[in-house]
Amino acid sequence: MPITNHQTAGYAFLQEMYEDPYYPDAVLDRCRAVLLRLCETIESDRPSDLATLYVLTQAATAEFNGLQAEFEAAGSEIETVARELIADDFCLIASAYGFTEADSEELIAGRDW
Repeated sequence: MPITNHQTAGYAFLQEMYEDPYYPDAVLDRCRAVLLRLCETIESDRPSDLATLYVLTQAATAEFNGLQAEFEAAGSEIETVARELIADDFCLIASAYGFTEADSEELIAGRDW
C-alpha cells in the first residue's frame, strides 16, 4: 500500500545515518522499511487514540530490537546518535498522523538499544 501522508511519503527516514559510513546501508534499508511499514499500518488501521498508536510503534520498536545483531555483525551498533535519530523519526511519524501529543519515550517503549 503506498503511503499517502504528504509528510511521510517522501520523507528521507534515517537520512543522517545513511550519510555516516559507520552505519551499514543494508541494515539501514531494513530499518527504513520498518518505519515505512509503520506508516502504512497507521494509514490502514487508523489508530483512534494514543494507546492504539503506541501498540503500533512498540511493535515497530521490537523490529528494531531484532536488527541489533545485524548492526553488530557489520561492525556497527545502535548507539546514542542512532537512538536519537531513530526516536526523532518515530516522533515525526506520530506528529504527521496527528498525534502531536505523543510521548517520545512511550513511542519506543520496549527498546533495548
